[in-house]
Amino acid sequence: MSQYVNDGMPEIGQEDRRQFLKVVGLTGAVAAGSEFTLSDLRGEVEGEAAGELAAMGEAISEDLTGELDAGLLGSELASLEEQITRLPELRAMGVPAEGSTEYQQLAEPGWAIHEHLVEVGFFESVEEHLPEFTPEHIGATAREFINTGALASALHELGYSEEELTSTVVNVVNNKERLAMWVPTKNIPAGVEGFDPANIAPLHQRSAAGVLLWTDYLDTYLWQNEVLLTDTILDNNYGDLKQMYAGLHLLSSAAEDLAGAQELSDAQLTAALSAGAAMMIVGQEDLTNDVMRITDEMRAPRTGGA
Repeated sequence: MSQYVNDGMPEIGQEDRRQFLKVVGLTGAVAAGSEFTLSDLRGEVEGEAAGELAAMGEAISEDLTGELDAGLLGSELASLEEQITRLPELRAMGVPAEGSTEYQQLAEPGWAIHEHLVEVGFFESVEEHLPEFTPEHIGATAREFINTGALASALHELGYSEEELTSTVVNVVNNKERLAMWVPTKNIPAGVEGFDPANIAPLHQRSAAGVLLWTDYLDTYLWQNEVLLTDTILDNNYGDLKQMYAGLHLLSSAAEDLAGAQELSDAQLTAALSAGAAMMIVGQEDLTNDVMRITDEMRAPRTGGA
């Protein structure tokens, strides 16, 4: 299980910082600092792989321009942003009451966006043109994300502090091995453990739907398991949700931009899609370990009874 700071976000240790800086190609004077934020690194990292990222984004744009409903995506993205700003309220609420739908409300606009993207073949196009989560692609994505201030600024406006966003990105980049296990559907061999790739959703769809399914389950799960829950578990639930919804917002924003303003460059579009999926994947895996699999060491002390 990850180590967490008080707000439930992953804590960045010295070794975490060293590994992250190595991945993004900073090993000199900047890397010598004991602490940093993404803003500190903006302009310091090299975007040498942007040409490849741009080609990927251009191919996705060619596939999908004219297919997406800008009005629907704009409206649902605004609703999603409103829900994301409620995350501190959900943490303050603690354990939901019986029959609560607070967490389902959090996921509702995400489901509307997901369904539209499924209908227009968005996820198939993204999977066709983006590579696996190789160390090289993760590094290139991280560098492009760091240098794209607009992507970070949008999350800051939703209540993400510089430290929270830095923690999220470092946590994702340093979990290369976990990301590598999430492979594109086309790369899953037919017949492995009885799975037919034709029945498996594209990678980015799996990452988004996973976030939304876990969220929908939290109203019931937290209420049913109240006796096991500690403030630490509830803090980690909050931090993991912040990671997951940062990723969902990046993916949704990229789709909305592609449908309308197209202010993101092709490389930035790729970075938003890849970073978004990575945040959703790592966040939901953290949620599984931090909240859903409560060990005796994690749980609240037993009281009363024999």
